[in-house]
Amino acid sequence: MWALRDKYAIGGIGFTAFTRASGRTVRSLASEACIKAIADAGLTPADIDGIISFNFNDSAPAMGVATEIGVPQANYAVDFQSGGNAANLITLAATAAIEAGLAKNVLCFRAMNGRSGFRLGGGRDMSAYGVTQFTAPYGWITYPQAMAMWCRRHMIEFGTNAEQLGEIAVTFRDNAVLNERAMQRTPITFDDYINSRKIVDPFRMLDICLESDGACAVLITSADRARDMPHKPVYIMGGAYGGGPNQGDDLFDAIRWPDHSHNAFKYIASDLWGSAGIGPEDVDVAQIYDCFTYSVLMALEGLGFCKEGEGGPFVQGGRIARTGSLPLNTAGGLLSEAYIHGFNHVIEAVEQLRGVAGERQIKDAEICLTTAGAMTCSSAMILRN
Repeated sequence: MWALRDKYAIGGIGFTAFTRASGRTVRSLASEACIKAIADAGLTPADIDGIISFNFNDSAPAMGVATEIGVPQANYAVDFQSGGNAANLITLAATAAIEAGLAKNVLCFRAMNGRSGFRLGGGRDMSAYGVTQFTAPYGWITYPQAMAMWCRRHMIEFGTNAEQLGEIAVTFRDNAVLNERAMQRTPITFDDYINSRKIVDPFRMLDICLESDGACAVLITSADRARDMPHKPVYIMGGAYGGGPNQGDDLFDAIRWPDHSHNAFKYIASDLWGSAGIGPEDVDVAQIYDCFTYSVLMALEGLGFCKEGEGGPFVQGGRIARTGSLPLNTAGGLLSEAYIHGFNHVIEAVEQLRGVAGERQIKDAEICLTTAGAMTCSSAMILRN
């Protein structure tokens, strides 16, 4: 039994507009999201004593944001240098900090000008990255290229096909149509998907997440304090972070990974479900890290929603639609809402569990899974209302 189960909760959320060109500094975006999360929790900056973020050298320091928004004393200020695998890690770290007595109310945020500013994967010194220094001269330098290799392996092993990947893209866009903050709200058909231009085989344009400017923030506090806040608390049932063997010093490096038919989720599944005391069958709605359509299949298989190799058939037939048995990425996901390095999934999870998601609301949603990461290291969290 996980000692922290239901002891901590998300009491406030905040986010900026998601755009292609914010025209603002990343710190300004971070501050806006954080101030909104504080207000949403019914608090003031004077109540905040912890702040955590993650970045790829593309964001504002946690302490700088704390200073800008008027936090008088940030007893616990941490910046994780990490990628999309950390979106749930920072919220779990906040619970640990409160449990240890280091803080009482902790802000967690991710802010980035991911389209108009530093673009993920750009400006990297390849000589500093392990095996990547040997692959870069041959042109293997981008995340789509890396994930395309994993996807192709899955296709070879299990027969995964474009129809199944297209089902994911079309379904998530259908959800985004109902989401006023989504960057892409124009409906698409399977024909639109199949005719979108190839980027790196087997990925088409509509298989790949957006590049976005924006910020998201959540306020983590004790369950007792959260019950006195304006909104229904969203309790943190459990979570997990980690991965399997042979991880390199670069998250991009998967050459030494033992079996590309699965990713990190296979290795953290038992910790995740054990921490929450539930199983996949208990989840009402899930926000799955969809940097690529294919990464959704890997998470579903690795976390036990279906058997290894059966992710493709699993997503077909309406199962992952809003009216299906396992609605996924109800805001449109990273493919159609925005790419705030996966942290916008946590925002959507809270809105679903509060019951305030409007037209995209999943009826009677009580338990929501959020995941982050797509390769050798990942995190996941289970929330409940």
